[in-house]
Amino acid sequence: MAPAILFAHRLVARQRSEDGDRNLALALAFIAGAINAGGFFAVGHYTSHMSGIVSAIADFAALGAWVLVGAGLVALFSFTAGAASSAWLINWGRRNDRRRQYALPLLLEGVVLAGLGVAGMVVGASPYAAAVGVPVLCFIMGLQNATITKVSGARLRTTHVTGIVTDIGIELGKLAYWNRALENRGDAPRVRADRAKLRLLSAMLGAFIGGGVLGALGFSHVGAAAALPLALLLGLLGTAPAAAAAVLRRRAP
Repeated sequence: MAPAILFAHRLVARQRSEDGDRNLALALAFIAGAINAGGFFAVGHYTSHMSGIVSAIADFAALGAWVLVGAGLVALFSFTAGAASSAWLINWGRRNDRRRQYALPLLLEGVVLAGLGVAGMVVGASPYAAAVGVPVLCFIMGLQNATITKVSGARLRTTHVTGIVTDIGIELGKLAYWNRALENRGDAPRVRADRAKLRLLSAMLGAFIGGGVLGALGFSHVGAAAALPLALLLGLLGTAPAAAAAVLRRRAP
C-alpha cells in the first residue's frame, strides 16, 4: 500500500515534474471519460464540455423553450462554480497548506462524486435524476478541468477532447511537413514536431476513451454504484499528502 500512496503523492505534490504532470493528466482523463460517458447512462446528458451546452442554450432560446434555457444556464453556472472552487482551494492551499494545494480540489471532487453515487443508489431511478445529476456532474467536471489547468500551467485539459485532438492534429501536421525546401533558405526555421507532446496527447485521448468505455459499462450494468471506484481513486489522490507524510514518519529512524 505504501508504494501506491507515495506514487499518488508524487502526482499531487507541490513541486511538479514532467512525469507527475503526465501521470496525473492520464489519471484524470480516464476519470473524466468514465464520468462523462457513465453520466450519460445515469442522467441522459454529457456534462464534460460546455460547447454543446452553450449551443443548446442558444437553440432553446431561439425556440422559446425557456425552461430548457434555464436548465442549460444552471449547468453552465455549475461548471463555472466548479472551476472557481478549484481555483479558490488551490490559492488557499498555497497560503495555508502548500503540501495539499493540488490535492484539495481532487478530494472535494471525490467527496461530491461519492455523495452523488450513494444518493443514486438510495433513491434509484427518479424523474428528478437529471435535474440534480446534471448540475452536480458539471460542477465536478469544472472542478477537475480547472485543477489540471492550474497544475500544468494551462498546458493540459482533461474533461473534453476538442483541444486534445486539435493539438494532436497540429503536431501531426508538423510531423508530416517536408523541410527540404527550407534547408536551402537561411531565414526560415525548420518545422519540428514535439514528439513527446504528441505521445502524451495520444495517451490522454486513449485514457479518455478507455475511461468512457469502462464508465459506460459500469453505469449501464450496476448503476450509480459505478461512481464509487472513481470517487475512491480521487480520494486516494486527495489524501495522498497526509498519507505519504504518515508513511515517511514510520520509515524514519
